[in-house]
Amino acid sequence: MSSSYPLSILDLSPIAEGSDAAQSFRNSLSLAQHGESWGYQRYWLAEHHGMPGIASAATSVLIGHIAGGTKSIRVGAGGIMLPNHSPLVIAEQFGTLESLYPGRIDLGLGRAPGSDQRTARALRRNLSSDADEFPQDVAELMDYLSDDSQQAVRAVPGHGLKVPIWILGSSLFGAQLAAAMGLPYAFASHFAPQQMMQAIEIYRATFRPSAQLAKPYVMLGFNVFAADTDDEAYYLASSAQQAFINLRSGRPAKLPLPVHGFLQKIGPQEHALLEQVLSCSAIGAPDTVAEKMQAFINYTGADELMITAQIHEHAARLRSYEIAAQVSKNLRPKTAAI
Repeated sequence: MSSSYPLSILDLSPIAEGSDAAQSFRNSLSLAQHGESWGYQRYWLAEHHGMPGIASAATSVLIGHIAGGTKSIRVGAGGIMLPNHSPLVIAEQFGTLESLYPGRIDLGLGRAPGSDQRTARALRRNLSSDADEFPQDVAELMDYLSDDSQQAVRAVPGHGLKVPIWILGSSLFGAQLAAAMGLPYAFASHFAPQQMMQAIEIYRATFRPSAQLAKPYVMLGFNVFAADTDDEAYYLASSAQQAFINLRSGRPAKLPLPVHGFLQKIGPQEHALLEQVLSCSAIGAPDTVAEKMQAFINYTGADELMITAQIHEHAARLRSYEIAAQVSKNLRPKTAAI
């Protein structure tokens, strides 16, 4: 797939209704192995806490599990929520991963808690860590991983390993920071697309080249629910649709079983919510998915798409990712960035 448009995988290790975290981890490794064989560029796991349907809380541990069961695909965090952690601890964890799997580890950093305030307090024991200090924390973490760290403490392992850093975001803040630091930028358009185009424009217009990156690089989150027919794809997508409604209603739960005709069974408020949070999605058979993915690339000028698919049945989830990989062979980048 070397000539294909670059696609990557974002995995939350979903815990499906009727299942548990142990099965989620087996499914994640299976998806990573299949994704590697289908030519996906990277496999990222996201830090979330206290969520009944998401098993990727110990993100660094799970990255090691996935990297150990694969051979060449890049594996990383999409992302580590840095306000939850000491920069030194993350430097050591990812220095360890890079030492075990050299040249294959990515470190995406976000400033959201990945949880509610009660969970954030349990994670940190107090809330003295400040998300507004995120730029300083990123700089400190990068310094720990550099050849000539100015920190009083050395990260061992970590020092000199230069693990590639990405800035994640769903607002303009991350775009401005990624541009100022000359880092690649990943936008969470798969669930928070409202400021996507403005963030991309700011990032590209204000980007400053760095030792890591010579020109802007944008990766966008994108939902794909693909199946052999449009009807089957909409059926599969209903699990994620239910999950978003449950989450926004304060009722987070395991990933629900799919429901036939789900969109016909919900009210206008729920429809409006789904149209907002899942606007960056392709639902359908291969031709439908290809058309929607190409239109999204043309609209945004994205350099890479990170595909997520919250699908209840593992075999159907694999098939969705396989279809996305197949259609990527005919996808083309936008000829000129916005």
